[in-house]
Amino acid sequence: MEQIHELANETDKRLSVHEAICAQRYEGIQARFDEGSKRMTKIEYLLYIVILAVLLGPGVAADVVKKVFGL
Repeated sequence: MEQIHELANETDKRLSVHEAICAQRYEGIQARFDEGSKRMTKIEYLLYIVILAVLLGPGVAADVVKKVFGL
């Protein structure tokens, strides 16, 4: 009976360590997702500017960019 109790305690310890490690990994993954989201937003805005330049011409796109960013 004591062996079963020891085995259960060992399993609980291993599971606790595993959960702690996974929690740290999850935090790192979430931070990377947040950073990637910021980068994708910047890329999205750059694509809008390129689309404007292609459709309306570089001069019109430059005027729009100046108005939007207050340049």
